[in-house]
Amino acid sequence: MSIFSRSTRTDEPVFDPATTAIDDLTGDYTIDPAHSRVGFSARHAMVTTVRGQFKDFTGTAHIDAADPAASSVSLTIQSASIDTGVADRDGHLVSADFLDSAAQPEITFVSTEVARDGDDWAVTGDLTIKGVTRSVLVTFEPTGSARDPFGNLRVGFEGSTSINRKDWGLTWNAALETGGVLVSEKVKLDFDVSAIRNA
Repeated sequence: MSIFSRSTRTDEPVFDPATTAIDDLTGDYTIDPAHSRVGFSARHAMVTTVRGQFKDFTGTAHIDAADPAASSVSLTIQSASIDTGVADRDGHLVSADFLDSAAQPEITFVSTEVARDGDDWAVTGDLTIKGVTRSVLVTFEPTGSARDPFGNLRVGFEGSTSINRKDWGLTWNAALETGGVLVSEKVKLDFDVSAIRNA
C-alpha cells in the first residue's frame, strides 16, 4: 500500500484527555492570567489573518451549576497590553486610530445574562471598548477541571465570538488598489480560560 494512500495530517492539535476533579463547578473563581489567553484575529489586506492577544488582564467568575442564571463573569483588559508580535503594528493599534489606550486604558466585559445548554455556557454581557458599550454573546465550552500540584482547584473554559469593530468606533481603514480594505471590520475574539476556585 502506498504511504500516500491516506492522510496522516490533522488540522486540530491532539491533546491529552481532559481531567475531571469535580462534577459540580459551583463556586467563586479568579482567572489565572498566567495560564489563560485573551486573543483576537482579523483579516489583513484581504489575504491573510493577523492574530494577537492581550497580555494584561484580570477577571472573576461566579458559577452556579444548579441555577446558571445566578452565574456571572467580569473581565478587565489593559488595552495597551495588545501584542501581535510586531511593535510598529502594536503602536498603531494603541493609538487614537484604534484603541486610544492613553485615553481609554481599559476594555471591560461584564455579564448580564448566563444560560446553560447541555455542557456549554452562553454568556451575554456588556463589552466596552474605547468608551463604547455593546452587548455580545460568548459561548463557552468547559475543558475540564483539575487539582494542580499547588493545591489549587482549577476549571477550564474555551469560548469565542465575532464582532464588528466599527460598532465600537474602531473605524480606521485604508482602501486597497485591488479592491477591499486593509483591515477587516470583523474581528474574532477567543478566550482560553483557566480559573482557580477561591478558598
